[in-house]
Amino acid sequence: QVQLVESGGGLVQPGGSLRLSCAASGSIFIIYTMNWYRQAPGEQRDLVAAISRSGTSNYADSVKGRFTISRDYAKNTVYLQMDSLKPEDTAVYYCNVDIREWEGGPPNNYWGQGTQVTVSS
Repeated sequence: QVQLVESGGGLVQPGGSLRLSCAASGSIFIIYTMNWYRQAPGEQRDLVAAISRSGTSNYADSVKGRFTISRDYAKNTVYLQMDSLKPEDTAVYYCNVDIREWEGGPPNNYWGQGTQVTVSS
C-alpha cells in the first residue's frame, strides 16, 4: 500500500502564502508524475500543478506566476508553494502520485487525504 500524507494547509489572508507538502510512503517503486489538485465545494476536482520525473512543471492558468511545484526525490515528497493567495484559491487541496511497478508499466494513482486552504480576511 502507498500512503500520501499532506500537511501545510490553513487559514491565510489574501496576499499571503502557504506551502503544502505531501509525503509518499509504503510500496514505492517508481514515481512518475506528482500532482496537486484542488476542489471547492460544489465544484469538480481540478488539476492545479504537476511535475514530471524530470522536474518539468505545468500549472493551471489561474495559478501561473503565483504557485510553484517542486519535488524532493530522496524524500518522495512533493511541495506546492502558494504565494499571492486569493479568496478563489480556497479549496481542499489533494496531492496525487502516479506510481509504476516497472518502467513503462501501467499507472497506479494514489491520493492524499486532502488539506483545507482557506483564503479570507
